[in-house]
Amino acid sequence: MKKGLFWILMVIAVSGCTLADVRVNVVSERTALENQVLGSYNALSKEVLLVASVRGVDPFGRIETPPARSRAQQTAVEAVQTLAFHADDVDAFKRLGWVGENNQGLLTPFPLSKEDVPGDLEDFAARYQEAEFNAVLAQVNQSREVVMRRVIETNEAFTMKDLPAVQKVFGKINRDSALPGEKIESEQGAWTIKQ
Repeated sequence: MKKGLFWILMVIAVSGCTLADVRVNVVSERTALENQVLGSYNALSKEVLLVASVRGVDPFGRIETPPARSRAQQTAVEAVQTLAFHADDVDAFKRLGWVGENNQGLLTPFPLSKEDVPGDLEDFAARYQEAEFNAVLAQVNQSREVVMRRVIETNEAFTMKDLPAVQKVFGKINRDSALPGEKIESEQGAWTIKQ
């Protein structure tokens, strides 16, 4: 009997029965405010998709009138379209270190250094002049501001007094989605390169 018990204990010991060490790291937990902002922003994005998918001709070949939209709706749709149009340029600006995501949800410009440019961006960097860069940056920041205001207008829980909080949420979202090597501003106002 002792010999059988000995062998059973040996089999258990050799089989590697251990308690697993489970570690759970919570990377990010959204606040209620972030969820509200994202919900309103996603609704605006869906509205843009609907605008893009509306057909101008009915099945019988007659031209259809698009649904009426308020001026605020149209301005927000145009802002989202502008952001999408300039997305590739903004990505290149970030990779070149020409802009960074500030803590207010906007882009902050930095000097247009044309040294140490990645090979795939050499033509892009050589082509861009400061005036064009400033124009694109102004359009993108203006569009981001329109989107933030639209998020406030379309969410009954917000008023214009909430704009600073909404800006901080957009700043956090942009900071979190920044790629390694891009400039980001912390909530406290310190600029760093995202790791």
